[in-house]
Amino acid sequence: MTIQTVTDPALVGHKFARLHRMRAAGFPVPDLITVPATAFDAAWQEVDPGDGPDRWARARDALRAAPVPAGILDEVGARFGPDAVFAVRACAVASTVDGGGGEDGADPFAGMSDSFLYVPADRVAERIAACWASAFTARAVAYRQLRGLDPARTRIAVGVQLMVPGTRSFVAFTRDPRDGARRTVIAAAHGIGEGVVQEKADVDHFHVAGPTVTADLVRKERMVGPPDGSGDLALLPVPAGLAAAPVLDDRTARAVAALAARAEAFFGGPQDIEGTITADGVLHLVQARPMVLPAGPPVYWANHNITESYPGISGALTFSQAQEFYRRAFGDLYHRMGVPARTVDANRHHLEQLVAHLDGRVYYRLGAWHALHGQLPVFDLVRDVWQDGMGVTGEARPPVTRPRRRAWLALPGTLLRATRHPRRAAGFLRWWDGVMDESGDLSGRTPHQLVAAYRELWAAVSVRWGVTLTNSIYGLLAVKVLMRLLDRWAGGKGLFTGLLTGGPANRSLESVRAAVALAELIAADPGLRAAVEAGERPREVWHDISTGRHGAPLAEAVAGYLRRYSDRALHDLKLEQPTPRQQPWLLLEVLRPYVIQGRTVEALLEAERLAVHQTAGELAARCPGRLRRTALRTLSRYVRFIARVREDTRFCRTQLYGLSRDILWRLGADLHTTGHLDDPLDIRDLTVAEVLGAYDGTLPCAALRDLAAARRRERLLAETRPARPGLLRTPATGPLRDALSSALEVTAVTAVTAEPAAGGVLTGLGSAPGVVRAPARLVLDPAVAPETCRDAILVARETDPGWLFLMMAAKGLVVERGTLLSHTAITGRLLGVPTVVAVPDATSRIPDGALIELDGTAGTVRILKESA
Repeated sequence: MTIQTVTDPALVGHKFARLHRMRAAGFPVPDLITVPATAFDAAWQEVDPGDGPDRWARARDALRAAPVPAGILDEVGARFGPDAVFAVRACAVASTVDGGGGEDGADPFAGMSDSFLYVPADRVAERIAACWASAFTARAVAYRQLRGLDPARTRIAVGVQLMVPGTRSFVAFTRDPRDGARRTVIAAAHGIGEGVVQEKADVDHFHVAGPTVTADLVRKERMVGPPDGSGDLALLPVPAGLAAAPVLDDRTARAVAALAARAEAFFGGPQDIEGTITADGVLHLVQARPMVLPAGPPVYWANHNITESYPGISGALTFSQAQEFYRRAFGDLYHRMGVPARTVDANRHHLEQLVAHLDGRVYYRLGAWHALHGQLPVFDLVRDVWQDGMGVTGEARPPVTRPRRRAWLALPGTLLRATRHPRRAAGFLRWWDGVMDESGDLSGRTPHQLVAAYRELWAAVSVRWGVTLTNSIYGLLAVKVLMRLLDRWAGGKGLFTGLLTGGPANRSLESVRAAVALAELIAADPGLRAAVEAGERPREVWHDISTGRHGAPLAEAVAGYLRRYSDRALHDLKLEQPTPRQQPWLLLEVLRPYVIQGRTVEALLEAERLAVHQTAGELAARCPGRLRRTALRTLSRYVRFIARVREDTRFCRTQLYGLSRDILWRLGADLHTTGHLDDPLDIRDLTVAEVLGAYDGTLPCAALRDLAAARRRERLLAETRPARPGLLRTPATGPLRDALSSALEVTAVTAVTAEPAAGGVLTGLGSAPGVVRAPARLVLDPAVAPETCRDAILVARETDPGWLFLMMAAKGLVVERGTLLSHTAITGRLLGVPTVVAVPDATSRIPDGALIELDGTAGTVRILKESA
C-alpha cells in the first residue's frame, strides 16, 4: 500500500493536513508520513465488539491486534531507513456520517487519542495499531457520548513523523491566551515538549511584544527526556549550569515569536504552535492549531488611589457625581493637551467608563484610562510613574508596543504649554474664587433655580477643570527630570523631599493653619476649652460660640472660617456625608484634636523653616557646583509650584463637591416635602441625573421612593460584605454582576512585592524628610480618637484631607499608596512630619504597636520590635 502526501482533513485530519501544508510552504516541519483514516476504517470493519458494558474494551483489544498494511511500513522504511526514530501520533477525523469528532477543526476532539515518542522503526506498526485502539479509551468514549456522538463512528488518522532530538521545547501563542491581547506568550523548558504540554517540567514564560521581551523565570530542577529502560519518558534533573538561566535568550524568544507570527499569517488567524530546538539552535515546528480566544480581553479594575477620595461604600449619588466629574474634567484635559477633537470624540465612550461602581465601591476601569491616556502625546514618558501611582501591577500593565519617538517628538510642544501653565492655573483659581463668591446663600432659591445653577456650574467644569489635570502631567515630567539630576549631581534622590519643602502655603495648609488659629483662641478660654475637649453637647457649644457668648472675635473668626473652609471635612467628596456647611457644629470635631494637642501656628511655621534650612545646608555639601545647585533649586521651585497647585485645586474640588452637595441636599428636602421621598437623605441612593430629572423632565421613571428603597437595600447589603482587593480582573462575558457574584469569576491580581530585607526593612518613596522612631499606630478607619496617634507613627492604606487632624498628631506617616505628589506626601512635607508613601502591604506587614524607625529621606521603615 502506497501512502500519498495529502492535505485533505477528511482523510488525515486537520492536525496533519496543516503540517503537510506548512512543510510544503517551507516551514521547519520535520518530515512525516500520514496513515489516512481509510486504513483505520478497513481495520474497524474487521472488528465485532458486540454489546455490553465492556464492548469498547473489546474494541481496543481487537484494534491493537489489527494488522497494519504492509505498504505503510514499506514506505516508512524506504523514506527514513531502519535506524530512524519517530513520533507516532493519532488524530481524530470528522465522521462522514455525523460530521462530528474532528480534532482541531471547528469541533475540537483534541487530546483524546494517544501519541508515542521515540518509536524505533521496528515498533512503528505496533504503535500505529495502538493509536487506532486509543479511539475507544474510556475518556474518548465518555467525551463523545457527552457530546451526543456515536463512539462507533470514530475515525483515526496516524502521523509517523521523524523524531527531532530537541534539547529545549516550547509552546507559543500568537495572542495572549488570557485576554487575546496582541503579544506572543511562550512557555519553554529544557528537554522535550511533553514537559511543557503536560506541565511536568519547570517552565519559563516569555512575553514578546514587538522587540521587547519580558520573562517570568523559575529555578529549574525538572525536565522531561528520552525514554528510560521501561520505554516511558523520563523525568530528569536539569544540569546545574542551566538551573538559574532562562531557557531562551531574547534573540531565541523573538525567533520563536516570529515563527508563530508566520504561522498566524499563513493560516489567517491566531495560532498555538509547539516546537523544539536542537543543540545547534535550530527551531523545528511540530504542531500548529487555531487558538481558542476568550470572548474578549479581561477587564481590569483598580481603586488603589481613588479610595482616598471615596473610601468604603459610596451611594449612587456620590458615584454618579464622581462619574460626572471624571467625564467632564478629563474631556477638557485631553483637549488642552493637544489631543485632536476627532480623537476625543471617538473615545467619548471611554470617558463614561473611567469610574465604576463595584459592590458599592468606586473603582477605576483601567482599560478606559489606558485608551484615553494613550492618546496623550507624551504619556509614554510618564507611563511607569502613572501606573505606579494608580497601583497597576503585573498583568494589568499592558505592554508598550509603540516606539517612544512619538512621545519625544511631542515633548517640545508640551514644554511650551508648561511655560503657560502658571498663568492658566492662576486664572483658574481666580475664576473659581469668583464662582464661590457669586454662589452665596442658596436658601432663597427655588428648586428649578437650584437645578439651573447646578447645570450651569458643571457646564463650566467641562471647559475649565482640565487646567487642574494638566498640572499633574507637567508635574510627572518635572519630577522625573529632578530625580534624574539629583542622581547625577547630588549622589542620589535623598534630597528630593527636602527640596519640596517650603514656599507659599497651599489652600489645604491654609485651612489647617486657620483651624489651629481657632484652636488657639478656644484654648485661651478655660471653660470653652474644657467643653470642646469633652466633645459633649456640640450643638449647644457651637450655638454659644456663634452667637458671641465667648466673645465677638471668636464668633467672627469661626464665621470667617466657615465662609472659606466649611466644605472641608472627613470624606468630603462623598455626598452622603455632611460637612460644616450643612452642620456647622461639626467644626468642633475638627478643632477638638488641635485644642487637645496644643498646636500653634508658630510651631508649624518654625518646623517648616527648620526643614528648609537643613535641606539648603545638605544641598551645598552634596552638590558644590553653583550652577548645578541653581538648576536644582529652579526645577524644585517648579515642582513645589506644581504641588501647591495640586493641593489648591484639590481644595477647589472639595468646594465644587460642597456646592453640589448643598444644591442636591436642598432638592432632596424638597422631594421629601412634596412626598416623593420618605427622608430628605434618601437622595444618597439616587443618581444626580435622577434628582435633577425629577424637575426638568429628564427622568424616565417617577417612582423615586421605590428606586431609592431598592438601592438602599443593595447598599446596606454591600456594607456587610468584605472589601474586594484593590486590583481586580473580571472576564468580559455576561453582565458584570454575574462575574462579581462568584469568587471563581473574579481574580485578584497579585502584585509582586518584596519581602522585608534582613532586619525587617520595608521600602517605599521617601516623601518628607526626617528620621523618627516610635510605635506604629495602624489606622484603617480615620474615625478614631486623635490622641491614639499622639507620639506614634501613623500606618494607613491611604489618607485624604480629612485625615489632617490625625496626621498632625502623629510623629510620622507610613502609607501603602500614593506618589511623591500625593496628598499624603505634600501634607507630610508642609507639616514637617517624616513621611514614606507607596510601602507595599504596610498595614499587613507592620504590626500595630510595633516599634519602628522611619526615614523619610531614604524611604525606609525598619521594624525594630514586634511590640513597643
